[in-house]
Amino acid sequence: MSLPRYIDLHSHTTESDGSYTPEELIDLAVRTDLQALAITDHDTFSGYEMALPFARKAGLDLVRGIELNSRLNLTNSDDSRAAHLLGLFPSREPSEEFINWIEDQRSDRRERNRKLAETLQERGVKVTLEEAEARGRNLTSRTHFAQILIEKGYVNSFDEAFREYLGEDAPSYVARQSLTSEEVIRRIRSGGGVSVVAHPVRLSLSRDAERQELVKLKEAGLAALEIYHSDQDPQLQAYYHQLAQELDLLPTGGSDFHGRLKPDIDLGTGLRGNVRVPFEFLQRLREFAP
Repeated sequence: MSLPRYIDLHSHTTESDGSYTPEELIDLAVRTDLQALAITDHDTFSGYEMALPFARKAGLDLVRGIELNSRLNLTNSDDSRAAHLLGLFPSREPSEEFINWIEDQRSDRRERNRKLAETLQERGVKVTLEEAEARGRNLTSRTHFAQILIEKGYVNSFDEAFREYLGEDAPSYVARQSLTSEEVIRRIRSGGGVSVVAHPVRLSLSRDAERQELVKLKEAGLAALEIYHSDQDPQLQAYYHQLAQELDLLPTGGSDFHGRLKPDIDLGTGLRGNVRVPFEFLQRLREFAP
């Protein structure tokens, strides 16, 4: 009797903030014996496109995906949250309109990075946008700024870099001018994709507030919830699985693999084996996809 094979619907390459090239990621997925993989780089499909010929040669089921920033305005409150949404395209190509919008998002990201570099310099941290972009290649993120902070001795780890300088609670944090979560969900849907709330635990909401916001997003067209994620322990996974069932949201899952930038996270299995995503999840997404 053969052992069950699993999938990973959340991963990154060097085309955004991962450390593995698209070819290297496909090789790792094959060696890990994954049945399917989604590449979900931030604001770009180029990692998927570069990986596709290698996946076809290896016989790996490769899913086009993308990770997008959004602003979740909380109900009956002036507060908001930065909410990451995955757009998965398991059965069709994204529309030309969606591709063009993604290009605009990349321009917004560069403007945020310019302001971030200025803010760090105002705090006496000698980091330039050009240095970060040299590491970011196709797309520059806060992770690339964190690399420089470590190299220059301002911090000792990525966790410290985000805690002291780059995270949402850090004094030098610069938020992107993101669209609302509802609008990003509508764009994913009209572009031919399936929208997913990624790592919901990072919203840092009470369970009642979390449910309320997910109901609101479902009304806007939200399709799925990321049940399995490296940040979510088995107890949280069970909770999110039940919540998805109650709200009639499809379950998804992935490691959020970044390679050497998050060395404790393994492709396919997450943090110390806490991620095991069945192929059934992808089958259901394909049945649902427009």
